[in-house]
Amino acid sequence: MGTTRRSWAGVGIEERRRVRRERLLAAGTDLIGTPDGSTANVRAVCRAAELTERYFYESFADRDSFVREVYAHVAEQARQALAAAVASAPPTGIAEAAVRAFVELVVDDPAKGRVLLLAPLREPALNRRGVELAPAFVALVEGQLGGVEDAAHRHLAAVGLIGAFTSMFMAYLEGDVTVSRETLVAHCVSLIEHAAEAYTSDPRG
Repeated sequence: MGTTRRSWAGVGIEERRRVRRERLLAAGTDLIGTPDGSTANVRAVCRAAELTERYFYESFADRDSFVREVYAHVAEQARQALAAAVASAPPTGIAEAAVRAFVELVVDDPAKGRVLLLAPLREPALNRRGVELAPAFVALVEGQLGGVEDAAHRHLAAVGLIGAFTSMFMAYLEGDVTVSRETLVAHCVSLIEHAAEAYTSDPRG
């Protein structure tokens, strides 16, 4: 107990709450992101975060709201990673940069990948949350299809690509697709490039 008091010395109440919340979200990501995701009850989350249930309920009303917050937390990390990759990439390397950023998030850290892609299918608390967040990712892909002048075609292509990527990464995380990381990246980049080429080369516009 003395160690705990010393560790919080000079730290304000709001900062303590923020740190505890971050620890709980990290623990929830790891537990919800296990292959079956079945161990993410309140007690297990608190044990993993090394906090009491009192602190869990300080930040979250119940398990369902916690699951939704964990999902939103990981989704925001994905959006930020993709946006940063796109912003810093050269014009000819934007698609590859975005794909690599997503791979780093959902493949290199499979717990986050499972939270983002598999948890909406497993957790009733999420319901259609994955569908609700899809437009943000569609918009990012649309940005890589600048050569497609027709807005409707560009949107259709982006929606189709998001669906393909979702299925592909889900299969990869489940072990149904067993290719190398570089093969996965190259395939995703190729899908984006071919989608753009298909519309820009179509004489019907």
